[in-house]
Amino acid sequence: MFYGVLALLVTRQLGTSKHTGAVSLFDHEFVKPGIFSKEMSVWLHDAFELRLEVDYADLMKVAPDEAEDCARQASDFLEQIRGYLESFIEE
Repeated sequence: MFYGVLALLVTRQLGTSKHTGAVSLFDHEFVKPGIFSKEMSVWLHDAFELRLEVDYADLMKVAPDEAEDCARQASDFLEQIRGYLESFIEE
């Protein structure tokens, strides 16, 4: 999802090396104007928070259903970004 957002930011000549910056720019540039849904923002925020918990908590385990939900949301998220980028290129 992070790299999908970075691809979107290239279309605006924006960039960031930090996940927090990418999330913030995605919300500001693409969700606030209505290009992508608030639901996609929630998915991105949730995935980012889950990543932080798993990466930095001691022996943190993710329930299989939570991992499946996150994977499904990431797939949907990237599919929507791909569609946007394809339409952007066609212009």
